Amino acid sequence: MSTASRYQRLRSELDKECEKAGRSPQDVLLLAVSKTVDLDQVELALQAGACAFGENRPDELVRKQAAFPQAEWHFIGNIQSRRIPDIVSAATLIHSVSKEAHLAKIDSAAQKIGKCQRLLLEVNVSGEESKSGFSPDEVKGVIERASGLSHISIEGLMTMAPQGKEDAIVATFSGLERLRDELQDQLRNKGISCHLSALSMGMTEDWRCAVGFGTTIVRIGRAIFSDDFE
Repeated sequence: MSTASRYQRLRSELDKECEKAGRSPQDVLLLAVSKTVDLDQVELALQAGACAFGENRPDELVRKQAAFPQAEWHFIGNIQSRRIPDIVSAATLIHSVSKEAHLAKIDSAAQKIGKCQRLLLEVNVSGEESKSGFSPDEVKGVIERASGLSHISIEGLMTMAPQGKEDAIVATFSGLERLRDELQDQLRNKGISCHLSALSMGMTEDWRCAVGFGTTIVRIGRAIFSDDFE
């Protein structure tokens, strides 16, 4: 099966899961995680209907964005301070902000190129030591303190669930959805405008579960680009 066929099959499966959950398929972006493939596979996915791609290395983000500027390019990897200008230069959306100090640096880099950088805060809902991200209790304060930064837009939250543990996956995704709803109410009551409309959660193994808990972006790589998924 080709990359194009796998992408189209997955998009069809995602549409059906959305309908089962009473949601519009248009509400969930299928982010094709292209971090392991080269430009030829990106082009095949584009031709099949993909419109957004995810990268975890700044050099590859910049290279692929330059090759296919018509697509959205999302940064989903670990952020190093010194690479923030490169990331901001190419990213439509940054999913993985996990350090408060990076917000001011992203704001400054965006200001220099006349851009308002869209981003998500990474939240370690499961509490696993191996995962980065803010604790759920930290997020409200981070958003409040960032409210004066005019060249960033905090548009939602991102998380990763533990692998292979269904109860933990459900708890993680439901926890992020609940946190988002609570934050919106709390911030509104404080007069802070922050809509948090985006939830980035769900990958190749667990995206179906994420659809039922309000995800708006699923991050899929192997099921699109790997020959192991036929």
